[in-house]
Amino acid sequence: MTLQSDRDVLNVVRDRYSKGAERQVPELCCPVDYDASLLAVLPEEILERDYGCGDPSRFVRPGDVVLDLGSGAGKICYMASQLAGAEGRVIGVDTTDEMLALARAHQKTVGDKIGWHNVEFRRGMIQDLGLDHERLAEWIARNPVTDLAGVEALRAEEARLRTTEPLIADASVDLVLSNCVLNLVADGDKERLFREIYRVLARGGRAAISDIVSDEDVPAHLASDPELWSGCISGAMREDRFLQAFADAGLYGVRVAAYQQEPWAVVEGIEFRSMTVVAYNGKEGACQDHNEAVVYNGPWKQVVDDDGHVLRRGERMAVCRRTFEIYTREPYADQITPVTPLVPIEAGDAQVFDCTRDTNRSARETKLGIERSDVAPGTSCSPGGDCC
Repeated sequence: MTLQSDRDVLNVVRDRYSKGAERQVPELCCPVDYDASLLAVLPEEILERDYGCGDPSRFVRPGDVVLDLGSGAGKICYMASQLAGAEGRVIGVDTTDEMLALARAHQKTVGDKIGWHNVEFRRGMIQDLGLDHERLAEWIARNPVTDLAGVEALRAEEARLRTTEPLIADASVDLVLSNCVLNLVADGDKERLFREIYRVLARGGRAAISDIVSDEDVPAHLASDPELWSGCISGAMREDRFLQAFADAGLYGVRVAAYQQEPWAVVEGIEFRSMTVVAYNGKEGACQDHNEAVVYNGPWKQVVDDDGHVLRRGERMAVCRRTFEIYTREPYADQITPVTPLVPIEAGDAQVFDCTRDTNRSARETKLGIERSDVAPGTSCSPGGDCC
């Protein structure tokens, strides 16, 4: 058998992971060093049926609303539950009935051990987080589709569900996680998948994705092999393209948080390994000039951000308010020295900033509107302090 369509890809993946819910499939596992304290509450059945390649759970913060794409047996969801705390929420999305049944079977027991119940599992496609498959299945059970009129009604119901009862609502998630699942999505759906990650993230939210990537393009004859595809090989994105996909979707601050040095697998000389990538949401907004600047601290001579802004080491680069706010939070804050004007520019007085060009902000410009008195050396030290 060779894969001819995206539907073929979906079917072979579902079949293999349905079997993986019933018994352990060692070849789907990639060695990962998880926090053992978070695993203590999990039954052996879940631990044995986990097929991850990284640990994105370590990016969960207290109070987060977490979405796990391709949640499988629920391992990462239950780990995230402990890290998010009782005030947080965790949503797992999977398309395999057997995996969902396994994850749900232990919800009460694991929740009791953790001390709170903040995990739920939903059925849907991770590249289409708008459509709730269980709600749609309930509608079909009440309204069997037997003719063209039924098909039209089904399409109308799908549209209604996406609009009024989406599987995952717009801007509703603080952290999107995934552990070795994106590579299982057909190539034709991968761009849509990244757009969905962007859509569901709240402003200031972030994604932490562990996945298998390749160091070379996967040739067509490997991409059509069902065994290699469902085994996390054929659908792997090339390393650089995987990173670029986050930026193309509208995320920023894309960085490699973990990179497996030794390949997990080598097929026809192509190396496949685990990589964890973190990216952030929330760079949209107007470009207003508030006389603010940033100094890139180094160590590189200069760097370029996802919007093409060039920051030269040690120079006061003029930036708009939106960019200033981005640079002064993670992941940039520890590389940047912010420079604010002595007299703040009120929002109503701010002018439009031209973000298409890179300019320096003179030190004199940040002091506009105030006359500074001369300060003798040493007189600015705090009382009782020693400047020397």
